[in-house]
Amino acid sequence: MSNSGYVTDNKNLKKSSGTPNLFFDSRKNVFFKRDEKNVAYEVTSTQLPAMIGGAFVDLLMTKGHMREPHWHPNAWELDVVVSGEAVTSILNPETNQLQNYHVKAGQTVFIPMGWWHWITAVTEEVQLHLFFNNDQFETAEGSDILRLTPPEVFQAAYGVSAEKLGKDLSPIKESVVIGPPNSNRLNRVKESDDSNIVVTLNGQITSCEIE
Repeated sequence: MSNSGYVTDNKNLKKSSGTPNLFFDSRKNVFFKRDEKNVAYEVTSTQLPAMIGGAFVDLLMTKGHMREPHWHPNAWELDVVVSGEAVTSILNPETNQLQNYHVKAGQTVFIPMGWWHWITAVTEEVQLHLFFNNDQFETAEGSDILRLTPPEVFQAAYGVSAEKLGKDLSPIKESVVIGPPNSNRLNRVKESDDSNIVVTLNGQITSCEIE
């Protein structure tokens, strides 16, 4: 796990080295690309060595796509909607609640470090800027958990059929990141007027508005 993190007082910059590179075109570093309209661009300290303690992702998606379920073991995340609308879903491990935030341009969602979450596009196009408090943030993708864990483990732990699960998961050959993998089989996203829905794991639902 990276030791990168917040550095105070620009201690990472050396006066004797002159002015560091402070510019980078994010569109020149593709983090992941499903197609031309479903793509994520990334800027970390690899692109800007002076940027210690933070990273940036420019995420673009179309309706029917989602940033797959995942978590970041070494960074929190702040999502800012630039245009369009999305639902950011977060599983709170402290309360076992699933929180869905329907956000529009200018609205933000904060995701604590290590919390399971995903982002769903609900308008024809959506753009989000994602900020992280680690210049080399790490990501554990849900698709990797599913495809790399032997089906027999799920059977032993949860009593599901290893054979059936293995067949169901067999199409997942690599990290999905922006799903679904097959754009011809898009699952249409149901739009909701609720700004914020909290769903507990026992099925109880509570609605509240985002100011």
